[in-house]
Amino acid sequence: MLEASEVETFDAAAVNSARVRQPLYAARKKIFPKRAEGRFRRFKWIVMAITLGIYYLTPWLRWNRGPYAPDQGVLIDLANRRFYFFPIEIWPQEFYFVAGLLIMAGFGLFLVTSTVGRAWCGYTCPQTVWVDLFLVVERAVEGDRNARIKLDSAPWSASKLFKRVSKHAIWLMIAVATGGAWIFYFADAPTLLRNLVTGQAPAVAYITVAILTGTTYVFGGLMREQVCTYMCPWPRIQAAMLDENSLTVTYNDWRGEPRTRHAKKAAAAGQAVGDCVDCNACVAVCPMGIDIRDGQQLECITCALCIDACDAVMDKIGKDRGLIAYATLAEYQSNMALATMDGTAPIDPRRVHDASGKLSDKISTFHLRKLLRPRTLIYLGAWSLVGLVLIYALLTRERLQVNVLADRNPQFVVLSDGSIRNGYTVKLLNMIPEPRTIIVTLQGLPGAEMSVVGMDHVADRSFAVEVEPDRLKTIKVYVRQPRENIAGPSQHFTFEVKDKASPEQDHYTATFDAPDFSK
Repeated sequence: MLEASEVETFDAAAVNSARVRQPLYAARKKIFPKRAEGRFRRFKWIVMAITLGIYYLTPWLRWNRGPYAPDQGVLIDLANRRFYFFPIEIWPQEFYFVAGLLIMAGFGLFLVTSTVGRAWCGYTCPQTVWVDLFLVVERAVEGDRNARIKLDSAPWSASKLFKRVSKHAIWLMIAVATGGAWIFYFADAPTLLRNLVTGQAPAVAYITVAILTGTTYVFGGLMREQVCTYMCPWPRIQAAMLDENSLTVTYNDWRGEPRTRHAKKAAAAGQAVGDCVDCNACVAVCPMGIDIRDGQQLECITCALCIDACDAVMDKIGKDRGLIAYATLAEYQSNMALATMDGTAPIDPRRVHDASGKLSDKISTFHLRKLLRPRTLIYLGAWSLVGLVLIYALLTRERLQVNVLADRNPQFVVLSDGSIRNGYTVKLLNMIPEPRTIIVTLQGLPGAEMSVVGMDHVADRSFAVEVEPDRLKTIKVYVRQPRENIAGPSQHFTFEVKDKASPEQDHYTATFDAPDFSK
């Protein structure tokens, strides 16, 4: 017999050996997903068409903002530090709108994950969408699953070379279009396209297209599922978002096990038989190459294609759909407990009988109650609150701003008539794409008057200045106050600015410095 110390040494050595053998990264094994047919696959086609349409077409949409602003609907104008989104114009100092949208996106992702699992990953993630598009090309050129497997194992020939070159050439064209579409968001799309074709575009445009072409081609065509498994952090974060009432794609083994491909022979022999016929249809359509029957896995993106595949098989063999279905952990455990007690497969509480007595897939109020639980309501409330705050800020924001910087060297000047003069740099910001006439008025400082450097006008308590559209105008203003009106060494007053053609206004409180005449 081994001594205790020897057992401990042996176990420790075995554990250390296993740790050494366990790789941190597994080499990619090629996956040849079969094309699925069904409601979830149709929904993915619709989502892919919408998302790709939005991405490729948005830069070409026009929005009339008048003669002083670009007419591209969505434009990130880095040169002039503007972001245009149809009627909305965002300035750099209004970046909090972008931050708010990012916060909304975060809460929205939490909400979606806590209710329907990784639906974002399965349907709308750019990696998923472009991989789907690349798979469409691959199937069109090389055939469906069996044909692609056969081609991959076949020796090189003229036919194989032609198919591979054609596939990768189309992938590269899609990748180039992806990079090209992205840069169109940063400049006028028609002009930039013409410059790209004629070789007159700036070098940064070609570099950006090249980088995005490479990443799209590699991620969507060559790496595919490895991006989701090894590069994306969300599979590891999502566990904190899920609970027992979160919907996720589930294999109901209480109904499917024991699985067999020879159900009639097993039943005739008196053996227990589940609904799963071990056809591997769910594995064949999975773009991640996993077997959903092994339980929840980090690689699963909840695309639900395995549900379509399994439902099609159940229809063929005359069994009810739902062997693989969207289900919560609570529902799964409840059904498992019932099946263990009475040895029968219970009815999924999310499904109801139709008029013919057959189970249908209508979602009942049972499921709605499970979705509207405290956790999801908190996420929904936070998401809605941030959205309402952004809308309020957008509707009430000022499009005319004034900022004033007082001269500090010297702080004041004593003129020959004894009056005191202070100098100020006044910055008028016109945040609309139209020229404005701005009235600047002095509020406070009894007897004081203003004069503007470079403007031919009589010193007064107000003056008008033209400000170009979407521009900051800087002017030098001198404020003079007679000595007899000086109330102290430091007096507060206000620069008030108003738009001549609208009620919009702003103000800035400044300080007027003077000698201390009381000493």
